[in-house]
Amino acid sequence: MAAAPPTTLVDEITDFLITSPTPEEIIAFKTSEAANHRLHELLDKNRNEGLSPEEREELNDFLSLGHLLTILVAKARLQLERNA
Repeated sequence: MAAAPPTTLVDEITDFLITSPTPEEIIAFKTSEAANHRLHELLDKNRNEGLSPEEREELNDFLSLGHLLTILVAKARLQLERNA
């Protein structure tokens, strides 16, 4: 039996968004410990020895998705304020 492929940050976020989360759930959303660990690995490696092209792309994906999550949280907060 083949092992399941590791879950990526994109998988985590898209799996979360497909559940149609409430604004409160969006605000409370946190990425997994594994995703956070991988991000710190990439940041450390980038600082100390440099990244391969694949790792650079992965780090850029992390940063882009982090930006998207920041926007989603801000919009969720605005929606809650408007509905209060």
